[in-house]
Amino acid sequence: MADAKKADAKKPEAKKASKNSVKKKKPNVFQRLWKYLLACKGELKKITWPSARQTTKNFGIVIAVIIVMGLFIFGLDSGLYALLGLVMGTGSAA
Repeated sequence: MADAKKADAKKPEAKKASKNSVKKKKPNVFQRLWKYLLACKGELKKITWPSARQTTKNFGIVIAVIIVMGLFIFGLDSGLYALLGLVMGTGSAA
């Protein structure tokens, strides 16, 4: 039992010593900002940018989809407006 008491007595001392050795001073805000900006620069170098041809192709696809969806919404809106006119009795009789 005496050995167990000695072991328990040594534990708090070891914890105090480890806390003091682990505690470090944080770098100031400018050092952290510089480190962050260097990391951002490194990440930007990893990016593979699309070629001009690929960008033009993607731009064309986006414009085509916008036009098709615009026509679809225009047709749906016109059809529902005409249906509402028939239901409400305000549609023009041709």
